[in-house]
Amino acid sequence: MLQLFLATTARVLSLLVTSLVPRRGTASGPWSWRRTLVMIGFLPLFLLVQAIHWVGFALDEVFFRGYRRVQVRAPLFILGVPRSGTTHLHRVLAEDPQFTTFSTWECLFAPSVTERRFWLALARLDRLVGAPAARLIGWLETHAFGELEAIHPMRLGDPEEDYFALTPVLACFILVLPFPQLGLLWRMGAFDRDMPAGERERLLDFYEGCLKRHLYVHGPDRRLLSKNAAFAPLAGSLAERFPDARFIACLRPPAETLPSQLSSLRSGLDLFEVEALVPGFEARLLAQLAFYYENLHAVLARLPAERRIWIEMRALGAGLTATVEDAYRRFDLPLGPAFRERLALAQERANRYRSRHRHADGLTDAATARITELLATRFDGLYERFGLGRDEAAERFAPPSRPSAPRPQPSLQTSGGT
Repeated sequence: MLQLFLATTARVLSLLVTSLVPRRGTASGPWSWRRTLVMIGFLPLFLLVQAIHWVGFALDEVFFRGYRRVQVRAPLFILGVPRSGTTHLHRVLAEDPQFTTFSTWECLFAPSVTERRFWLALARLDRLVGAPAARLIGWLETHAFGELEAIHPMRLGDPEEDYFALTPVLACFILVLPFPQLGLLWRMGAFDRDMPAGERERLLDFYEGCLKRHLYVHGPDRRLLSKNAAFAPLAGSLAERFPDARFIACLRPPAETLPSQLSSLRSGLDLFEVEALVPGFEARLLAQLAFYYENLHAVLARLPAERRIWIEMRALGAGLTATVEDAYRRFDLPLGPAFRERLALAQERANRYRSRHRHADGLTDAATARITELLATRFDGLYERFGLGRDEAAERFAPPSRPSAPRPQPSLQTSGGT
């Protein structure tokens, strides 16, 4: 932990220089005072929160060392590619009381046991006086995060991706927006391939420690449910670190995933002026998404059928109940009556759901050209390998010289094969 702290501190100091000190005549793009002002507002708050986290980690070693004895037994990991239904599936399974999973507030504000005890104590006091703080937070969530509902619903009490717990060590990939030049983040995007062995073990130790802290608070005998679309490049390392883990891989045709992911990041790209700072950022991100598909297939295809299952995004609509029941049978998980009722309600919501996010909006000509190239090269064989059908999105990005393949009828099914 100390070595990781020192390495993180060194990276923070480097980021302060590269983010705030004007540069001239560099290959990293022109200097922008607008970006500088954004970073002046972002960095102090960001670094203060991370400093509080590290204080919490230090106090854990004094007051809550029992977390070290917790075992992460048979966790269930929901991986996949971005924009493939992982959030929807995660929130459905989180309704099952046999699981415990990170909530948004725990990921962002309380990765340590000390912080959780502190905030939980404040919440109890708030309830004793009529919950005025809880009502204020609810109002702020509605008005502050309402615009995000179409892209990624985000309430403090909702189940969330625990990769946010890697933020104190600057290893949460979303940080590539404010820090696009940080090499560690790009290595995270190809973790199984590019992360040096020593650094890989330290980061996995830290992540496992965060999982142990969570179980220490919520019950060491409960089963951990973890969802991270950004962990597709860590699939091999997770399978090795947790040999009794089960994996659900959510899939979506690349011709839909690539433009949807770029569109969902558009506001962040514009806010931090990422493309001006790092020319070719979109192309680099798209190539990384190709690795997500390739790594998932390479790693999970080697696992026994009882440890992994593929779920195509379309199976999470009208076929949600059958999909979940099939996964539970495959993994030999009990499906209790209480969760069956909640699953039925989730199926009703899925039947009514219509996405308001239009993933093809706002794509640059360069992004469209790069998507076309990738679909014709790296992604071409993935359709057949994963059994993904070519649809209207695939036809849109198909090179003019290649005739579009016939569109199959939508298939709502899961597959234990590759």
